[in-house]
Amino acid sequence: MIKNNIIIFNPSAGKGAALRKLPQVEAFFKKEEINYTLKYTESAGHAIELASASAREPDTAIIAAGGDGTCNEVLNGLMNGKGDATPLFGVLPMGRGNDFSYGGHVPARLEEALEVIKKGNSSPLDLGIIKGGDYPEGRYFGNGVGVGFDTIVGLEAAKMPHVHDAFAYVIGTLKTLIKFSASPEVELQYKGEKTVRRAIQVSIMNGNRMGGLFYMAPEAVNNDGLLDLCMVDHLTRFKLLKTIVHYTKGTQRGLPGITMDQADHFLMKALKGGFVVHADGETICKDGKKLEISCIPSPIRIIHT
Repeated sequence: MIKNNIIIFNPSAGKGAALRKLPQVEAFFKKEEINYTLKYTESAGHAIELASASAREPDTAIIAAGGDGTCNEVLNGLMNGKGDATPLFGVLPMGRGNDFSYGGHVPARLEEALEVIKKGNSSPLDLGIIKGGDYPEGRYFGNGVGVGFDTIVGLEAAKMPHVHDAFAYVIGTLKTLIKFSASPEVELQYKGEKTVRRAIQVSIMNGNRMGGLFYMAPEAVNNDGLLDLCMVDHLTRFKLLKTIVHYTKGTQRGLPGITMDQADHFLMKALKGGFVVHADGETICKDGKKLEISCIPSPIRIIHT
């Protein structure tokens, strides 16, 4: 039984739009007579601290109110502070892409997400951990890791403060498509096998979607103990554009130059060039040489439809 809800609220989420939604959230909890505690994030990394301090609270749901970055920080805080406990995690989506909540079966509309919190249905959730770059000890992720093209897209989208939602990623994709040319030579090991490819994009997913629009792993299941791979060999710009169109429908499987598979552990090395990497939209490195990515089966529970 959930006796309290700790809402970790990011007022900067959605480029500040989250603040306009806060009265709706508080009104709902008061009307339904649901106990809640509101904690505001004040800077990057603060949600990690808040979640870590609350991870062992009994009969309590820890709710991330924000975008994918907020969810990522809260998940990292829960993992850092949970000990032997299995935290209960909820989401009120207020970001641009809200890809984690999509893969976690949390409605995009705030009204519906609040009703999901009220009902409190939950199931186990796998997480991933990536080691390398700026995080040699590891950073947890809930949705996925992007290596190469889509990380640069995210960096471009972040430069457009007045462009909202998935449209920022569309513009970022077009800008990256024009100027991106370097694909590292990648050694990828998983399931006891090794392959060397010149890869423009590698996605390793727990969820289904990135950038609010691109279904990198349309068949991914977030509690099967596996991560889903989508790797794209170096392509001409025209062929890459055609591939990106397939991403929007999740129909890229079987296309030339596309590898899709599953495993619980991946090891990547840059033999030539370096990796530009994000996890749930959070930058891991801009010139990485080695990455280790693993699935952690069911360390927390997620509230969902």
